[in-house]
Amino acid sequence: MAIVLASPPAPQPAVAAAPVRPTERIQVEVLNGTRRQGAARAATRLLRSQGFDVVFLGNADSLSRLTQVLARRGNPDRARSVSAALGAGKVSVDIDTLRRVDVSVILGDDFQPHLALHP
Repeated sequence: MAIVLASPPAPQPAVAAAPVRPTERIQVEVLNGTRRQGAARAATRLLRSQGFDVVFLGNADSLSRLTQVLARRGNPDRARSVSAALGAGKVSVDIDTLRRVDVSVILGDDFQPHLALHP
């Protein structure tokens, strides 16, 4: 009687989504609404690598469970493209022309960046 041990199939590599490239200049501010240090920096790297113009990053005034992507100049399509690039975020229109950005991102606990590691 022979016993044959078969190894489990090798896991298939995850297929990365094609990067979202804006067709126009979209100015973005990224605010960290989590307790995780560096979340705004990670989101900024992710957005810049996909062609978005992140002009400000910092901390939000309060914590957020869910990422919010706010269209500041009334164009929800720009906010949707930022949300798609982040892989998270509820899009809404919240006009605030004093901020001088097209889109504000308030990162929540649902934001999980998948970035290449730096050496």
